Amino acid sequence: MIELIKKIPKAELHLHIEGSLEPELMFELAKRNNIKIPYTSIEEVKAAYDFTNLQSFLDIYYAGANVLLHKKDFYDLTWAYILKCVENNIIHTEIFFDPQTHTLRGVSFDTIILGISEALEDAKKKFGITSNIIMCFLRHLSQEEALKTFEESLSFKDKIIGIGLDSSELGHPPSKFKEVFKKAKDEGFKLVAHAGEEADYSYIYEALDLLDIQRIDHGVQAVHSKELMERLKKEQTPLTICPNSNIELKVFENYKQHNVKQLLDYGLNVTINSDDPAYFKGYLNDNFINLYEHIDLTKEDIVKLVRNSFNSSFISDELKNKYLKKLDTFLKNK
Repeated sequence: MIELIKKIPKAELHLHIEGSLEPELMFELAKRNNIKIPYTSIEEVKAAYDFTNLQSFLDIYYAGANVLLHKKDFYDLTWAYILKCVENNIIHTEIFFDPQTHTLRGVSFDTIILGISEALEDAKKKFGITSNIIMCFLRHLSQEEALKTFEESLSFKDKIIGIGLDSSELGHPPSKFKEVFKKAKDEGFKLVAHAGEEADYSYIYEALDLLDIQRIDHGVQAVHSKELMERLKKEQTPLTICPNSNIELKVFENYKQHNVKQLLDYGLNVTINSDDPAYFKGYLNDNFINLYEHIDLTKEDIVKLVRNSFNSSFISDELKNKYLKKLDTFLKNK
Protein backbone atom coordinates (compact mmCIF):
# COMPACT_ATOMS: atom_id res chain seq x y z
CA MET A 1 0.00 0.00 0.00
CA ILE A 2 2.83 2.41 0.80
CA GLU A 3 4.39 1.64 -2.60
CA LEU A 4 0.99 2.30 -4.21
CA ILE A 5 0.72 5.64 -2.38
CA LYS A 6 4.20 6.69 -3.49
CA LYS A 7 3.75 5.75 -7.14
CA ILE A 8 0.13 6.54 -7.92
CA PRO A 9 -0.18 9.67 -10.16
CA LYS A 10 -1.98 12.39 -8.23
CA ALA A 11 -2.99 16.06 -8.13
CA GLU A 12 -2.49 18.52 -5.26
CA LEU A 13 -5.06 21.30 -4.80
CA HIS A 14 -4.10 22.95 -1.50
CA LEU A 15 -0.47 24.04 -1.34
CA HIS A 16 0.83 27.42 -0.16
CA ILE A 17 4.03 28.04 -2.08
CA GLU A 18 5.45 30.14 0.77
CA GLY A 19 4.74 27.17 3.04
CA SER A 20 7.08 24.97 1.01
CA LEU A 21 10.09 27.11 2.05
CA GLU A 22 12.46 24.54 3.56
CA PRO A 23 14.90 25.72 6.28
CA GLU A 24 17.87 25.04 3.99
CA LEU A 25 16.50 27.36 1.29
CA MET A 26 15.49 29.93 3.92
CA PHE A 27 19.13 30.14 5.06
CA GLU A 28 20.42 30.23 1.48
CA LEU A 29 18.09 33.11 0.53
CA ALA A 30 18.77 34.97 3.77
CA LYS A 31 22.48 34.87 2.98
CA ARG A 32 21.96 35.75 -0.70
CA ASN A 33 19.75 38.74 0.17
CA ASN A 34 21.59 39.77 3.34
CA ILE A 35 18.48 39.33 5.49
CA LYS A 36 18.73 38.67 9.22
CA ILE A 37 16.57 35.76 10.38
CA PRO A 38 15.95 34.89 14.05
CA TYR A 39 17.69 31.48 13.79
CA THR A 40 21.33 30.45 13.82
CA SER A 41 20.97 26.92 12.45
CA ILE A 42 18.65 24.67 10.45
CA GLU A 43 18.10 22.61 13.61
CA GLU A 44 16.96 25.75 15.44
CA VAL A 45 14.45 26.51 12.68
CA LYS A 46 13.04 22.98 12.81
CA ALA A 47 12.81 23.16 16.62
CA ALA A 48 10.68 26.30 16.23
CA TYR A 49 8.16 24.31 14.16
CA ASP A 50 6.25 23.21 17.26
CA PHE A 51 2.90 24.90 16.95
CA THR A 52 0.00 25.25 19.35
CA ASN A 53 -2.54 26.64 16.86
CA LEU A 54 -2.87 28.36 13.49
CA GLN A 55 -1.60 31.74 14.75
CA SER A 56 1.58 30.31 16.27
CA PHE A 57 2.37 28.84 12.85
CA LEU A 58 1.53 32.02 10.94
CA ASP A 59 3.93 34.10 13.05
CA ILE A 60 6.85 31.90 11.92
CA TYR A 61 5.49 31.56 8.37
CA TYR A 62 5.50 35.35 7.85
CA ALA A 63 8.99 35.68 9.39
CA GLY A 64 10.30 33.04 6.96
CA ALA A 65 8.75 34.82 3.98
CA ASN A 66 10.96 37.87 4.65
CA VAL A 67 13.85 36.20 2.79
CA LEU A 68 11.86 36.30 -0.49
CA LEU A 69 12.73 39.51 -2.32
CA HIS A 70 13.62 38.93 -5.97
CA LYS A 71 12.11 37.13 -8.93
CA LYS A 72 14.83 34.48 -8.66
CA ASP A 73 13.87 33.82 -5.01
CA PHE A 74 10.27 33.08 -5.99
CA TYR A 75 11.49 30.99 -8.92
CA ASP A 76 13.83 28.96 -6.68
CA LEU A 77 11.11 28.48 -4.06
CA THR A 78 8.65 27.20 -6.68
CA TRP A 79 11.24 25.03 -8.40
CA ALA A 80 12.13 23.35 -5.08
CA TYR A 81 8.43 22.44 -4.70
CA ILE A 82 8.30 21.14 -8.28
CA LEU A 83 11.15 18.74 -7.48
CA LYS A 84 9.01 17.49 -4.56
CA CYS A 85 6.13 17.01 -7.04
CA VAL A 86 8.41 14.76 -9.11
CA GLU A 87 9.31 12.75 -5.97
CA ASN A 88 5.64 12.48 -4.94
CA ASN A 89 4.29 11.65 -8.42
CA ILE A 90 2.17 14.81 -8.46
CA ILE A 91 1.35 15.40 -12.13
CA HIS A 92 -0.92 18.43 -11.60
CA THR A 93 -0.72 21.07 -8.87
CA GLU A 94 -2.78 24.13 -8.00
CA ILE A 95 -0.72 26.42 -5.81
CA PHE A 96 -1.72 29.32 -3.58
CA PHE A 97 0.39 32.43 -3.21
CA ASP A 98 -0.10 35.37 -0.82
CA PRO A 99 0.91 38.59 -2.62
CA GLN A 100 0.13 40.79 0.40
CA THR A 101 2.77 38.96 2.48
CA HIS A 102 5.32 40.38 0.04
CA THR A 103 3.87 43.63 -1.33
CA LEU A 104 3.56 44.94 2.25
CA ARG A 105 7.36 44.52 2.45
CA GLY A 106 7.89 46.49 -0.75
CA VAL A 107 8.20 43.54 -3.16
CA SER A 108 6.37 44.29 -6.42
CA PHE A 109 3.45 42.12 -7.55
CA ASP A 110 5.13 41.32 -10.88
CA THR A 111 8.30 40.09 -9.10
CA ILE A 112 6.21 37.50 -7.23
CA ILE A 113 3.93 36.29 -10.02
CA LEU A 114 6.65 36.16 -12.69
CA GLY A 115 9.05 34.20 -10.47
CA ILE A 116 6.37 31.63 -9.62
CA SER A 117 4.88 31.35 -13.12
CA GLU A 118 8.24 30.98 -14.88
CA ALA A 119 9.15 28.06 -12.62
CA LEU A 120 5.78 26.43 -13.36
CA GLU A 121 6.26 26.93 -17.11
CA ASP A 122 9.67 25.24 -16.84
CA ALA A 123 8.08 22.40 -14.84
CA LYS A 124 5.67 21.77 -17.72
CA LYS A 125 8.53 21.74 -20.25
CA LYS A 126 10.91 19.59 -18.24
CA PHE A 127 8.59 17.19 -16.36
CA GLY A 128 5.18 17.54 -18.03
CA ILE A 129 3.69 18.75 -14.72
CA THR A 130 0.67 20.99 -15.28
CA SER A 131 -0.35 23.68 -12.81
CA ASN A 132 -2.68 26.53 -11.93
CA ILE A 133 -2.03 29.54 -9.71
CA ILE A 134 -4.55 30.77 -7.11
CA MET A 135 -4.06 34.16 -5.47
CA CYS A 136 -5.14 34.37 -1.82
CA PHE A 137 -6.13 37.37 0.27
CA LEU A 138 -4.91 37.54 3.87
CA ARG A 139 -8.09 37.57 5.90
CA HIS A 140 -6.54 39.36 8.91
CA LEU A 141 -6.14 42.42 6.64
CA SER A 142 -9.06 44.58 5.46
CA GLN A 143 -11.26 44.08 2.44
CA GLU A 144 -10.05 47.50 1.19
CA GLU A 145 -6.50 46.11 1.05
CA ALA A 146 -7.77 42.98 -0.69
CA LEU A 147 -9.52 45.15 -3.29
CA LYS A 148 -6.26 47.00 -3.98
CA THR A 149 -4.40 43.73 -4.45
CA PHE A 150 -7.20 42.44 -6.66
CA GLU A 151 -6.93 45.47 -8.97
CA GLU A 152 -3.18 44.93 -9.16
CA SER A 153 -3.64 41.30 -10.11
CA LEU A 154 -5.81 42.03 -13.15
CA SER A 155 -2.76 42.80 -15.32
CA PHE A 156 -1.70 39.16 -14.75
CA LYS A 157 -5.10 37.59 -15.26
CA ASP A 158 -3.64 35.19 -17.83
CA LYS A 159 -1.44 33.66 -15.09
CA ILE A 160 -3.98 33.42 -12.24
CA ILE A 161 -6.92 31.01 -12.45
CA GLY A 162 -8.53 31.58 -9.09
CA ILE A 163 -8.96 33.69 -5.98
CA GLY A 164 -8.75 32.31 -2.44
CA LEU A 165 -8.86 33.38 1.21
CA ASP A 166 -6.36 32.28 3.88
CA SER A 167 -4.46 33.32 7.06
CA SER A 168 -5.99 33.75 10.56
CA GLU A 169 -9.46 32.24 10.38
CA LEU A 170 -10.97 32.99 13.80
CA GLY A 171 -12.63 36.39 13.90
CA HIS A 172 -12.28 36.92 10.14
CA PRO A 173 -15.36 35.29 8.56
CA PRO A 174 -15.77 34.95 4.79
CA SER A 175 -18.53 37.62 4.88
CA LYS A 176 -15.80 40.23 5.48
CA PHE A 177 -14.70 39.73 1.83
CA LYS A 178 -18.05 39.56 0.06
CA GLU A 179 -17.43 42.56 -2.22
CA VAL A 180 -13.99 41.51 -3.50
CA PHE A 181 -15.19 37.96 -4.19
CA LYS A 182 -18.15 39.34 -6.15
CA LYS A 183 -15.69 41.35 -8.29
CA ALA A 184 -13.51 38.24 -8.75
CA LYS A 185 -16.53 36.22 -9.87
CA ASP A 186 -17.52 38.95 -12.35
CA GLU A 187 -13.99 38.80 -13.78
CA GLY A 188 -14.35 35.05 -14.34
CA PHE A 189 -11.97 33.76 -11.65
CA LYS A 190 -12.52 30.41 -9.95
CA LEU A 191 -13.30 30.94 -6.26
CA VAL A 192 -12.08 29.02 -3.21
CA ALA A 193 -11.77 29.84 0.51
CA HIS A 194 -10.30 28.41 3.69
CA ALA A 195 -13.26 27.68 5.97
CA GLY A 196 -14.09 25.33 8.81
CA GLU A 197 -10.51 24.59 9.87
CA GLU A 198 -10.38 26.23 13.31
CA ALA A 199 -13.60 28.25 13.06
CA ASP A 200 -17.00 26.53 13.22
CA TYR A 201 -19.07 25.29 10.31
CA SER A 202 -20.91 28.65 9.96
CA TYR A 203 -17.79 29.86 8.10
CA ILE A 204 -18.36 27.09 5.52
CA TYR A 205 -21.94 28.27 4.99
CA GLU A 206 -20.70 31.85 4.54
CA ALA A 207 -18.07 30.77 2.02
CA LEU A 208 -20.69 28.87 0.01
CA ASP A 209 -23.59 31.31 0.25
CA LEU A 210 -21.92 34.74 0.48
CA LEU A 211 -18.72 34.23 -1.52
CA ASP A 212 -20.17 31.62 -3.92
CA ILE A 213 -16.98 29.54 -3.78
CA GLN A 214 -16.41 26.32 -5.74
CA ARG A 215 -14.03 24.56 -3.33
CA ILE A 216 -13.72 24.59 0.46
CA ASP A 217 -10.14 24.52 1.70
CA HIS A 218 -10.08 22.37 4.87
CA GLY A 219 -13.77 22.08 5.84
CA VAL A 220 -13.26 19.46 8.58
CA GLN A 221 -15.76 21.22 10.91
CA ALA A 222 -18.59 20.35 8.49
CA VAL A 223 -19.04 17.13 10.45
CA HIS A 224 -20.80 19.11 13.21
CA SER A 225 -23.80 19.91 11.00
CA LYS A 226 -25.94 17.11 9.54
CA GLU A 227 -27.65 19.61 7.22
CA LEU A 228 -24.29 20.88 5.89
CA MET A 229 -22.96 17.34 5.44
CA GLU A 230 -26.04 16.48 3.37
CA ARG A 231 -25.59 19.61 1.25
CA LEU A 232 -21.87 19.00 0.64
CA LYS A 233 -22.66 15.43 -0.35
CA LYS A 234 -25.47 16.43 -2.71
CA GLU A 235 -23.51 19.27 -4.34
CA GLN A 236 -20.20 17.34 -4.27
CA THR A 237 -18.35 20.52 -3.23
CA PRO A 238 -14.66 19.58 -2.99
CA LEU A 239 -12.99 19.70 0.43
CA THR A 240 -9.21 20.10 0.19
CA ILE A 241 -8.23 18.46 3.48
CA CYS A 242 -4.68 18.68 4.87
CA PRO A 243 -4.15 15.98 7.52
CA ASN A 244 -0.59 16.77 8.65
CA SER A 245 -1.54 20.43 8.98
CA ASN A 246 -4.60 19.58 11.08
CA ILE A 247 -2.49 17.53 13.49
CA GLU A 248 0.40 20.02 13.69
CA LEU A 249 -1.98 22.93 14.37
CA LYS A 250 -3.94 20.92 16.96
CA VAL A 251 -7.24 20.92 15.05
CA PHE A 252 -7.09 17.22 16.00
CA GLU A 253 -4.83 15.91 18.75
CA ASN A 254 -3.74 12.89 16.70
CA TYR A 255 -4.41 10.97 13.50
CA LYS A 256 -6.81 8.54 15.14
CA GLN A 257 -9.10 11.50 15.89
CA HIS A 258 -9.02 12.81 12.30
CA ASN A 259 -12.42 12.71 10.59
CA VAL A 260 -11.31 12.37 6.95
CA LYS A 261 -12.50 8.74 6.76
CA GLN A 262 -15.86 9.72 8.23
CA LEU A 263 -16.27 12.48 5.62
CA LEU A 264 -15.21 10.17 2.81
CA ASP A 265 -17.51 7.34 3.93
CA TYR A 266 -20.40 9.82 4.10
CA GLY A 267 -19.92 10.44 0.38
CA LEU A 268 -18.24 13.86 0.49
CA ASN A 269 -15.83 14.91 -2.24
CA VAL A 270 -12.66 14.82 -0.15
CA THR A 271 -9.09 15.37 -1.41
CA ILE A 272 -5.75 15.06 0.44
CA ASN A 273 -3.15 17.84 0.34
CA SER A 274 -0.02 19.03 2.14
CA ASP A 275 -0.88 22.72 2.85
CA ASP A 276 2.48 24.06 4.14
CA PRO A 277 4.70 20.98 3.86
CA ALA A 278 8.00 22.52 4.98
CA TYR A 279 6.36 23.46 8.29
CA PHE A 280 4.02 20.48 8.76
CA LYS A 281 6.46 17.58 8.49
CA GLY A 282 5.79 16.25 5.05
CA TYR A 283 4.67 16.50 1.44
CA LEU A 284 1.67 14.84 -0.19
CA ASN A 285 2.84 11.21 0.04
CA ASP A 286 3.63 11.69 3.75
CA ASN A 287 0.05 12.86 4.35
CA PHE A 288 -1.36 9.78 2.60
CA ILE A 289 1.03 7.43 4.41
CA ASN A 290 0.23 8.95 7.81
CA LEU A 291 -3.48 8.48 7.16
CA TYR A 292 -2.96 4.91 5.97
CA GLU A 293 -0.87 4.03 9.03
CA HIS A 294 -3.24 5.53 11.61
CA ILE A 295 -6.72 5.27 10.10
CA ASP A 296 -8.36 2.29 8.45
CA LEU A 297 -7.89 3.55 4.87
CA THR A 298 -8.36 0.92 2.17
CA LYS A 299 -6.86 0.80 -1.31
CA GLU A 300 -10.31 1.83 -2.63
CA ASP A 301 -10.24 4.88 -0.31
CA ILE A 302 -6.82 5.95 -1.57
CA VAL A 303 -7.86 5.56 -5.21
CA LYS A 304 -11.08 7.51 -4.51
CA LEU A 305 -9.13 10.36 -2.85
CA VAL A 306 -6.73 10.53 -5.81
CA ARG A 307 -9.57 10.37 -8.36
CA ASN A 308 -11.30 13.19 -6.46
CA SER A 309 -8.14 15.31 -6.73
CA PHE A 310 -8.29 15.25 -10.54
CA ASN A 311 -12.08 15.64 -10.72
CA SER A 312 -11.96 18.65 -8.37
CA SER A 313 -9.13 20.44 -10.18
CA PHE A 314 -9.58 23.55 -12.34
CA ILE A 315 -8.44 21.91 -15.56
CA SER A 316 -10.23 21.28 -18.85
CA ASP A 317 -12.40 18.18 -19.21
CA GLU A 318 -9.98 16.98 -21.87
CA LEU A 319 -6.98 17.12 -19.53
CA LYS A 320 -9.06 15.69 -16.67
CA ASN A 321 -9.97 12.67 -18.82
CA LYS A 322 -6.35 12.24 -19.87
CA TYR A 323 -5.21 12.16 -16.23
CA LEU A 324 -8.03 9.83 -15.15
CA LYS A 325 -7.06 7.45 -17.98
CA LYS A 326 -3.46 7.63 -16.79
CA LEU A 327 -4.65 6.73 -13.29
CA ASP A 328 -6.71 3.79 -14.63
CA THR A 329 -3.73 2.52 -16.66
CA PHE A 330 -1.52 2.74 -13.56
CA LEU A 331 -4.05 0.74 -11.50
CA LYS A 332 -4.42 -1.95 -14.19
CA ASN A 333 -0.69 -2.54 -14.11
CA LYS A 334 -0.54 -2.81 -10.31
